[in-house]
Amino acid sequence: MLELAVLGLLHESPLHGYELRQRLKATLGTFRAFSYGSLYPTLRRMRDAGWIAEDEGDAEVVAGAPALTGRRGKVVYKLTAEGKEHLAELLTDAGPSAWEDETFGVHFALFSQTDPEVRVRILEGRRSRLEERREGVRATLARTRARLDSYTLQLQEHGLESVEREVRWLTELIETERLKTTTTPRKAVPHSVRP
Repeated sequence: MLELAVLGLLHESPLHGYELRQRLKATLGTFRAFSYGSLYPTLRRMRDAGWIAEDEGDAEVVAGAPALTGRRGKVVYKLTAEGKEHLAELLTDAGPSAWEDETFGVHFALFSQTDPEVRVRILEGRRSRLEERREGVRATLARTRARLDSYTLQLQEHGLESVEREVRWLTELIETERLKTTTTPRKAVPHSVRP
């Protein structure tokens, strides 16, 4: 999840570590917490894989002379060509891993970079997963309703209402996405001009 989010954000623009952390927090929101302690090891792995590169910014180094202070300049992270290819591969994944609670939000946050057909498949998969969950909760409630105290029953019903609300939201998004793809004309691909 963190790898995909970092690649998606760096695709927009190079970022310092602090800026990247802030953007991740804003992108993932308060509902999808991540450990700042996991960010820098992830960045190192991504750099070692060749997906991102580091540039030192704000370092005042005179040719061949050491910096006057021991303070290191800010590291700017940017996407490499390999990173762009890897991001494109990740954005085409519409399988079960894209539907899960932990990863759906990141995929959704990057929908502006995702192909419309892939977006629909992810939304449909997520809806299907939640419909399964909803039916499981309904079946459990039907079997255990009489044995539950009022607070546990309210908690179960609240969970069911939350899932039903998300299913309705996903259904609306799917309809909107399908409408966009049927009403938006495809861009014409220019023919190559022979000299």
